[in-house]
Amino acid sequence: MPERDLFANFERMRRQMDELFGDASERTGLPRRRAGFVPAVDVAYASEPPLAIVTAELAGVEIDELDLEIQGRKLILSGRRGPAAVEGGVYQQVEIERGSFRRVVDLNADVRAEQAKARYEDGMLRVELPLMRPAVGRREVPLEPGDTSALRGDDTGEPR
Repeated sequence: MPERDLFANFERMRRQMDELFGDASERTGLPRRRAGFVPAVDVAYASEPPLAIVTAELAGVEIDELDLEIQGRKLILSGRRGPAAVEGGVYQQVEIERGSFRRVVDLNADVRAEQAKARYEDGMLRVELPLMRPAVGRREVPLEPGDTSALRGDDTGEPR
């Protein structure tokens, strides 16, 4: 069974519920529980050349705090969005999620991991993963004769 990033789905669902009904912790005066930073990810496929293209929104993540790994049909993004850069400041409001993250992106095709390329610019990560081409061409499958006694109606199985 493939490993999935279930927490990303729960966090996305929590955000949608907060947008729909409002944040319950704001109404009660309770401190809001932070689930951590979960980057948004898009996955697309190009046909010529065959590529999987993964784009992740990682604003505020320094390139040296970012790790990429390919395991089979999974791209694993991990890293850390550091603390805010205001020293000695008093915050009125804090909404930008920070901290460590790990996001597993399931791909629908086998990739050539050794040929993967990644580019990080203006807080956007773009990873291009060349896809393995399926074997093309035609192959004959040899046929071997089997026991034909059943076809002749001979129950003994002995040669005539």
